[in-house]
Amino acid sequence: MSFGFGLVGLGLIADFQAKAIQAMTNGKLVACYSRSQKKADEFGQKYGCQGYADMTQFLAHPGLEIVSICTPSGAHLEPALQAAEAGKHLVIEKPLEITLERCDQIIRVCEKHQVKLAGIFQSRFSEIVHVIKQNLEQGRFGRLVLGDAYVKWYRSQQYYDEGGWHGTLKFDGGGALMNQSIHAIDLLQWLMGPVESVSAFAGTLGHERIEVEDAAVAALRFKNGALGVIEGTTAIYPGFMKKIEICGTRGSVVLEEDILKTWSFAEKQEQDATLLEKFGTKTKIGGGAADPAAISFQGHQRQFEDFVEAIETDRQPLINGVEARKAVEIILAIYQSACEGRPIALPL
Repeated sequence: MSFGFGLVGLGLIADFQAKAIQAMTNGKLVACYSRSQKKADEFGQKYGCQGYADMTQFLAHPGLEIVSICTPSGAHLEPALQAAEAGKHLVIEKPLEITLERCDQIIRVCEKHQVKLAGIFQSRFSEIVHVIKQNLEQGRFGRLVLGDAYVKWYRSQQYYDEGGWHGTLKFDGGGALMNQSIHAIDLLQWLMGPVESVSAFAGTLGHERIEVEDAAVAALRFKNGALGVIEGTTAIYPGFMKKIEICGTRGSVVLEEDILKTWSFAEKQEQDATLLEKFGTKTKIGGGAADPAAISFQGHQRQFEDFVEAIETDRQPLINGVEARKAVEIILAIYQSACEGRPIALPL
């Protein structure tokens, strides 16, 4: 069975989503929506779907079952409400929304209308990330001691000046953390477990004319007792691949994007050498460190396939609304700590 997808918002990420849907065997892009009919028509011609500038007509398109929202971050709620009320299953690009109240509204409306909801965090669908998760669950790391996420990226001043919504509180909801580092933050909390408290600093150090941070650091305490650090920036040249470090009393792993830099355990297993050989080589994907377009669509494809399977089998998708909300809550706690100059306990 092939499910009909429709995209709302036709910026940069919509192209990646369209390619991901085209690569699926059980999904087809049937419709797209933009406030500009010209843009909708051009996108529709490019990807072989019907373009709309009227949301009601878009939602009534024959065979449309799944709506993926690619609008600016602070403009996810309104189309999400319309789509859910029309009975469409929902996929929403990160972040789910920019406040917890808006996230919760989306979650509630999907529950009310009994439609599935997923938040995009395609990094969780990396094969090596799942291997790390399995080894954590098997206890190979011993007691977790440190869990760190580093996203030291570069975005030019032109990126903020020309984007229209990037760097604004209303539509971005935050800067280097909410827009760029959120993928790494989601991975960190998924691997390490819930965050108990944060203490942070943030500032705008490398850009002008933006309302949000372009650099932030946070010290974390996880509920399991482990400690950690988050560093996120869009202000350093030339930009480096995001890095996740998971360290315990019996083993440690360092991951740069999907490149396994360190895989070391006190108790060896036969798989270890094979994993290092398979995942320890450099890939062509820069992960968006200096170029937002330098990502692969394969992670989106895997997440869409998980979502379709969730609909078919009536289970929760791997990253449902509640899961997608977690990284937003951590980031908002970091912002609050940086603003108020004190540690902030979670949940908020």
